[in-house]
Amino acid sequence: MQELLKLIAKPVAAANLFTPSDAAAVGLSINDVSTAVTNGIKAIVAVAGVIFFVMLVWGGVQYVLSGGDKAATQAARDRITYALIGIVIVAAAFAIATLVGTVTGTSITNVSINNLYT
Repeated sequence: MQELLKLIAKPVAAANLFTPSDAAAVGLSINDVSTAVTNGIKAIVAVAGVIFFVMLVWGGVQYVLSGGDKAATQAARDRITYALIGIVIVAAAFAIATLVGTVTGTSITNVSINNLYT
């Protein structure tokens, strides 16, 4: 693990950020790194969806329990609004990344680092 931290922290030029020989030095293959990046992106989107759902339910419960109190009702509406804005931002970012991937011929949900070294 310490070797991996040294590898990540080592200042290198952007073109040589992570070479196959560096990966082999710490016991990783390029496929392991590609899989980790792909799974990380998918996990971030999934976590954003869960956070959206929790915030939406929380705002709904807060709205129901406000009992006509204007400040509590407004806080609930704000929470629901912010949850919706958040999920729209995440969806837009994913859509933009997918569009850029389509235009450039890459895929955000299928990262392939092998192509950098061929």
